[in-house]
Amino acid sequence: MFNVIFICWCSWSLEGVFGSEFVSVSVMEGDSVLLSVNITEAQRRDGIMWTYGSIPIAKLKTDNKYIYYNGTDGMFRDRLKLNETGSLIITDIRIKHSGLYYISTTSQEKPFKKFDITVYTHLAAPVISRDSSQNSSSSNCSVSCSVINATHDVSVSWYKGKSLLSSISVSDLNIRLSLPLEVENEDNDTYRCVTNNHITNHTQHLNINHVCHTCSEFSCCCGFTKAVIRLVISALVGVATAAVLVYDIRSGAVLDPI
Repeated sequence: MFNVIFICWCSWSLEGVFGSEFVSVSVMEGDSVLLSVNITEAQRRDGIMWTYGSIPIAKLKTDNKYIYYNGTDGMFRDRLKLNETGSLIITDIRIKHSGLYYISTTSQEKPFKKFDITVYTHLAAPVISRDSSQNSSSSNCSVSCSVINATHDVSVSWYKGKSLLSSISVSDLNIRLSLPLEVENEDNDTYRCVTNNHITNHTQHLNINHVCHTCSEFSCCCGFTKAVIRLVISALVGVATAAVLVYDIRSGAVLDPI
């Protein structure tokens, strides 16, 4: 039993341009996808062939027997399944399986349906951090929203409330994508960073008090020193108090008559 997931299935007919129906499919890596067709009895008797580009991957013979091919370097091994309509199921799909898929009859090499599959990686949640590389004034704070392994039209956007402040996108690059933003330290407006591709999105809210905690080297140092001094003084006071208490107890014991 196959759990087939349809994700962002966009289909349109381009008969006049390509000479056959053309379907665009977007799917998440690791999911299964169904390349749906409904062959006629004449096509079934003729036999059908599925190819990945020009590479044969699955075949329905005239005697209704199914044949599967592993493809280059075994990339399709144990991933393919034909059903009774001639549709092709690809399980546990990977980035390397992106590309063009064709179905044709055995007697006619020209495909009667084409599929363009784009496989997306799972989008990592954005990370917001202070951007120390930017020179900010005492009242402002430079922050950056980043996402790692940005591929396939990933975009990073900053919003203030519902208003879009800035956005950046990248296509087909395995990089760390970052978008800076300058905010005021006392600004209580809601800032959020949104990362998305064609299938999914993530939102991370900016906590200005946490990210933009201003503490100069001098003030932090002095604050730490004050804390240590207070701790030492408290300890000394405690020791002195205990010493006085012990002295009073001993003095009382000496003065009491037997």
